[in-house]
Amino acid sequence: MLDAALIKECADPFLKPATIEQFVTAAGATDPLAVTVKSGGRLILVPKTASAEEALAIVRQYAGHAVVRVGLTQFPAGVGVKETADLKSDLVDACQNLRKGTAMFAKVLRIVAKWYGSSTSNEVFPQIFEDALYAWKTGEFEGVSVFQAEDPGGAITNQREPQADTSETDTIDAEAPMQTGAESLDEKKIGTAEMRVDLSRIGGQP
Repeated sequence: MLDAALIKECADPFLKPATIEQFVTAAGATDPLAVTVKSGGRLILVPKTASAEEALAIVRQYAGHAVVRVGLTQFPAGVGVKETADLKSDLVDACQNLRKGTAMFAKVLRIVAKWYGSSTSNEVFPQIFEDALYAWKTGEFEGVSVFQAEDPGGAITNQREPQADTSETDTIDAEAPMQTGAESLDEKKIGTAEMRVDLSRIGGQP
């Protein structure tokens, strides 16, 4: 879980803390120095980095030749950068990475929300969020390159706290004992049926 102070100090103010935590949990990394490299859809194994210099060296090595993600938010390295020398150490700084990553994800959310007709319904937000996560991981949404696309702007008004889903969870949990009881009853029946099978003939015994 992200530190609340880090979120307050560094994250994009358009996103609620709960949304930020969900985003980083689903699409980010726990290590600020984490570097992920993919080429042709395949993951390229890179050494685990122990310093910002090592992480940045790997980023510069692969940027422009492969898809490189870095830091807490797995920010797409190279976005808006023409030369690898322009890639800065702020990519692997926890605060700066969170600031850049959440600002970019907020833009992606607005792009997706606009496609949904900028709905303000709380019920629509989970789908918008899931589509935005997919767009973040792939770089595209409905044929649009989301990292290079223009930010439509505006507030993200329909964010929903995770606790809003507890009623559904409670319903499932409440039904679980009934299902378990039914399953155990079936198991008893199966067990009883097995006891009725004549095993005396196995091995050619009379």
